[in-house]
Amino acid sequence: MIHEITEKAGKYKTRKRVGRGRGSGSGKTSGRGHKGAGSRSGYSRRPAFEGGQMQYFRRIPKRGFTNSQFKTVYHIVNLVSIGEHFKKGATVDATALVEAGLIRNFKNPVKVLGNGDLSVALHITADKFSASATKKIEDAGGSVTLIEKKKWKRTWPEKTKTKPKAAEAETKEAPIEEVAEKIAEKVVEEVAKEEIVEKVVDETPQEESTEEE
Repeated sequence: MIHEITEKAGKYKTRKRVGRGRGSGSGKTSGRGHKGAGSRSGYSRRPAFEGGQMQYFRRIPKRGFTNSQFKTVYHIVNLVSIGEHFKKGATVDATALVEAGLIRNFKNPVKVLGNGDLSVALHITADKFSASATKKIEDAGGSVTLIEKKKWKRTWPEKTKTKPKAAEAETKEAPIEEVAEKIAEKVVEEVAKEEIVEKVVDETPQEESTEEE
């Protein structure tokens, strides 16, 4: 069979020659159909565009809720791989794993699984450990350091109390004796004013009224 001769058999497929007569099955319009935007050169459309009608993904019903987009994706590292790349007493963290080629980057947190055996004492720092991995690392004489992430918490601004008016502030802050003295002084001033007014009225000469007989 041709596929048993070589792996490259059928790898390079000749392109379809369009516009070469009706007998080819794709002549004249070259598979583009008659008229319309799709028959013109340079035509492009956005994904899921259906000619203006309601798209399929908008027609299907949406029910329920899924939090799949909020899930945490970890870089998975097994103890077998760690034991092969690091020597006894080494400190293993995200930087060391990237340099060793066990993980790609620092974007995702690291999780260590207990697949395989570990015979070397290592000090491993990661975001998450399986129970079996923790046990095997500690049995080998190593240590496990778990990276604790601070949970985001909203901080609200402190409530500011409304400042009292100047007069109210004085009466509240001043002791009762001072307030009483001020009130007494005001009363004395008012009484003195009334007496002066009465005295002035008494001293002013009153014109005699002439009565016509």
